[in-house]
Amino acid sequence: MAKPVYRRVLLKISGEALAGEKRTGLDFAVIGQVCDVVKQCLDMGVQIGLVVGGGNFWRGAKDGGGRMERTRADHMGMLATVMNCLAVADVCEQKGIPVRVQTAIEMRPIAEPYIRSRAIRHLEKGRVVIFGCGTGNPFFSTDTAAVLRAAEIGAEVILLAKNVDGVYSADPVKDPNAVKYDVISYDDVLAQHLMVMDTTATSLSMDNHIPVLLFALKDPQNIVRALCGEKIGTIVHE
Repeated sequence: MAKPVYRRVLLKISGEALAGEKRTGLDFAVIGQVCDVVKQCLDMGVQIGLVVGGGNFWRGAKDGGGRMERTRADHMGMLATVMNCLAVADVCEQKGIPVRVQTAIEMRPIAEPYIRSRAIRHLEKGRVVIFGCGTGNPFFSTDTAAVLRAAEIGAEVILLAKNVDGVYSADPVKDPNAVKYDVISYDDVLAQHLMVMDTTATSLSMDNHIPVLLFALKDPQNIVRALCGEKIGTIVHE
């Protein structure tokens, strides 16, 4: 078996990816496949923090735009992430994976409040820590939350599992001539306005020197391949 090249990682999974082909709600077959791979990673000795988006239920800026006050719409998005966190945690537990959910907004009957030292202790004990509610603040995406948590827990890389298989020069759905990058710098991502993450998340990862590896979740085994250093997706670094 190949050996992992990272010891501690932050895995970010978009809410849409958890919905599978339905594009909304939850596809438990997909979640089960993801949790199986997470268990493989734990068995390899890798410590995993997990941030889950909420776009399969609600996207604050998009779904509430023009119809709701932005802060309240973003709070609804944070609650959407918690639903996803609880679903993933439940499937993890069914598969014998030790897991803890921590939320940036306190909801003690449901999850632990986010405490950095406690999160790190869970990781050291071999537990998966799932971070909900984004950063806990409106106007910040869950991509930004993923970079923030990665910096706080000392993750060596951010694994960005999305519905696209890498970073392209343009939207590959709209432009058949779009070119996929194997490697690209933070500066080029920002200069070309490429949709890897939002600019806040990209700048934060650049300032904290955390590489970002973006790949498709369509094959959950890509998570293991990424951990073992195989060339998949696109790596964004300095």
